[in-house]
Amino acid sequence: MSPLGWLEHGVLAGTLLLALAFKPWLPLRHAPLQSPWLAALILLPFAWWTQHLMPSGFSLHLSGACLLVLMFGWPLAMWTLPLVSLLSEGLSQGTLPQWGPWVAHVVWLGVLPGTFALALGLAIRRWLPHHLFVYILGRGFFTTALSVTFMGVLAWLAGRKPLSLGDDEWLLAHWLLGWGEAISTGMLTAIFVAFKPQWLLTYSDARYLPPPDRAT
Repeated sequence: MSPLGWLEHGVLAGTLLLALAFKPWLPLRHAPLQSPWLAALILLPFAWWTQHLMPSGFSLHLSGACLLVLMFGWPLAMWTLPLVSLLSEGLSQGTLPQWGPWVAHVVWLGVLPGTFALALGLAIRRWLPHHLFVYILGRGFFTTALSVTFMGVLAWLAGRKPLSLGDDEWLLAHWLLGWGEAISTGMLTAIFVAFKPQWLLTYSDARYLPPPDRAT
């Protein structure tokens, strides 16, 4: 195994162990999050399966990692992503995936974008005004676009780009994928804030809505 492969294995194992320390099962004790989480396990494997529709060398697809972090928190999202990937492999092959490529896929398309989105989201919550549109546009849209695009650049620098693809093809694909996922994540975030705020563990009316005017 190459040094990069060992690093990817370490990232995945370390992430899951760290997430385990934060008790990722706790959000599922909140009844409104149970059905959305089960829905994610049903729907997202089909999104991950679409990588098989891409030309050879493009292991790209909408991952939902940033949305999972917003909905269920980082610990549960990190444990959900490997399950989603395994289910998608079952859809395509009906067998367990090859371990090394599977780990790399989960790390680059799920764990790293989701973790980077968490870091950006915490910075937004710390440094920007607590406003509804800051949450929707900042954490739902721009954070997703930056996370997915940056992971493409980082994978290119780390040497994870397939040799069959040019640098410009790889970077353009991640840039387009980043904006595509940002649109879907931002749109769903806005819908959930309006109609199902209880589906977003990282959102609260008390934090992001102004207090009602008091009668004088």
